[in-house]
Amino acid sequence: MASQGSVRPPASRAGLATARRIVVKVGSSSLTSVSGGISDAALVGLADVLAERRASGTEVILVSSGAIAAGLAPLGLLRRPAQLSSQQAAASVGQGLLMAQYSRAFAVHGITVSQILLTADDLIRRSHYANAHRAMERLLNFGVVPIVNENDTVASHEIRFGDNDRLAALVAHLVKAEALVLLSDVDALYDGPPSAGASRIPQVDSVAELDGVPIGRVGAAGVGTGGMVTKVEAALIAASSGIPALVTSAANAAVALRGDDVGTWFSATGKRQPIRLLWLAHLARVLGTLVLDDGAVRAVGERRRSLLPAGVLDSSGVFEAGDPVELVGRDGTVIARGLVNYSSVELPRMLGRSTHDLAADLGSGYERSIVHVNDLVVLPPTRSTDDTAAPGDPGPR
Repeated sequence: MASQGSVRPPASRAGLATARRIVVKVGSSSLTSVSGGISDAALVGLADVLAERRASGTEVILVSSGAIAAGLAPLGLLRRPAQLSSQQAAASVGQGLLMAQYSRAFAVHGITVSQILLTADDLIRRSHYANAHRAMERLLNFGVVPIVNENDTVASHEIRFGDNDRLAALVAHLVKAEALVLLSDVDALYDGPPSAGASRIPQVDSVAELDGVPIGRVGAAGVGTGGMVTKVEAALIAASSGIPALVTSAANAAVALRGDDVGTWFSATGKRQPIRLLWLAHLARVLGTLVLDDGAVRAVGERRRSLLPAGVLDSSGVFEAGDPVELVGRDGTVIARGLVNYSSVELPRMLGRSTHDLAADLGSGYERSIVHVNDLVVLPPTRSTDDTAAPGDPGPR
């Protein structure tokens, strides 16, 4: 059994051949048959590849889409429904069917699989995160291949990952994987439309290298929720937390895991950080905006300090204590995101005042920061999109 005492992510795709723990994500488009539903041949083929890798001593965690796709035909649906309740119904029916197929496919190799259904809360709330981590570790110790999916049956528009690519990036963080492999129906990221003779991008060492690269948003089969854009976003999320990622096709799964030169490799660019901050930087739905004066911009952005009321010029949006907000400079440049300690109703009377003054006027409960440094993540400079009303995950309440 692989030991996770000292995790050293591979420096290149060649290191996948000897990685001790990997997370593999497969999308609905790679599992769906031409006639609809889950393709038994595609699923068995993937199971064979992962079972072979498992037999070599690598711990494998599979993040699999496909529950909704598997539930369409039994419910008489011809395509993925737009209505959330219908998606939940299809997922409820399809998840069991999907797991039954995986169980049969892996059983041929003498491997037991388990089902793990997660919501965003499970990876953000400290107690849920710890429980998920312990459960996953114990399953791996037993030699089980955990199969993870978003809990679509209970997930709402407000509290969900949005697609399993992002879920896979956070699962890789949860289990301290050495690498993340994202499989879809596209073999790599290209610098333009492959049909127009574009070239494969073999490696990405920084997000700046993607400037000007067109990235598609729609999966070929039309049954998934992502597309190449979500693969790239997930790869960058993982890479920013010290986990390299490979984006390639399910057809390339075997050669990819051998470390062959396929797909697009995203080199690790950052260090491991608390998963709550990872979520805050990449996935959280921003519910408000705080405008900072120049001194606060320097304190937060350069010196990594907590945001105090005295440094805030204005606020907008509707939010409660604990919600994600964006911190911007006078010119609208986004400096950071953080979990605010006060509601949008409380904040206006606090702006520009010292904590000592607030404590004397309003009570000791107001003698604290607006955003504590431990609940704050500094971002690369960008212009605010003012998307506080956009759908997404509002974060822990």
